[in-house]
Amino acid sequence: MLVLGVVGIFVPLLPTTPFLLLAAWAFCRSSPRLYDRLLAHPCLGAYVRNFREYRAIPLHAKIISVTLIWATLLYCIFGVVRAWWWAQAGLLLLAVGLTWHILSYATLRRPE
Repeated sequence: MLVLGVVGIFVPLLPTTPFLLLAAWAFCRSSPRLYDRLLAHPCLGAYVRNFREYRAIPLHAKIISVTLIWATLLYCIFGVVRAWWWAQAGLLLLAVGLTWHILSYATLRRPE
């Protein structure tokens, strides 16, 4: 899960936070040392801590996620599955659902 979370940072449709949360859950149950190490990591720890403490997503992450989702799925709708209207409709519904899910979380504001 940890490796998939790290890969998700770079791959648009692969989510980062859910995989890191699953890794944190598994580490918490199996190895408190690895769990503490994950939370203390300078890059990855913030994903887990912010979501656990605030149940919120930073604004820049929301913008990047929604933009990449729509860019990728619109490319698929108009460039890959042109012949199948039902696949286009499914991808459009997927884009709407993912956008709604991401935007349903609170926006994490930076402390002032």
